[in-house]
Amino acid sequence: MATTITFGTSSSPCNTAAAGRALVEETDEKEDCDPEKLLQCPFDKNHQIRTCRFPYHLIKCRKNHPKLASELKTCPFNARHLVPKHELMHHTETCVDRISVDTEDGGSTNGHCNWQVPVSTWVNPDMSEDWDKEADNAAPPFVWGVSTDRKPESRPTNNLCSSFRNPNTLPWSGL
Repeated sequence: MATTITFGTSSSPCNTAAAGRALVEETDEKEDCDPEKLLQCPFDKNHQIRTCRFPYHLIKCRKNHPKLASELKTCPFNARHLVPKHELMHHTETCVDRISVDTEDGGSTNGHCNWQVPVSTWVNPDMSEDWDKEADNAAPPFVWGVSTDRKPESRPTNNLCSSFRNPNTLPWSGL
């Protein structure tokens, strides 16, 4: 197995080919799904990141290289695929992570979908309910800041046991 080590940085926008190389390296061994596999960062060639940390690193490096980030676009099928803007259309057509709806239903291409939409069979058990009849038309209208409570002001009751209530006398008042 040959290993290519490249020194330098890809912080300039003209070196966007590094993004394509990182994508190819990642998709070549996709079947392995090894979380310890090292991937090259599309923003900086010196960054070798484990697969399990790659999404977090992309977010961090995107902030550090805004000029290069503006020239790379994210694949709609896999957020770890960053490709140059002019190659995005080609990539979306050939992306390995692309899933077609036609392949899920047996490959039929006649345009008809075999999906079944569930139909609700729920029936209201109480058909005699009438909200208009039950409405309280005598209730006063709501006005902000105005109390419509017809009861006289009463002192709130304290339902706590005596050990949780405030004491009736203060300890220093008997001195």
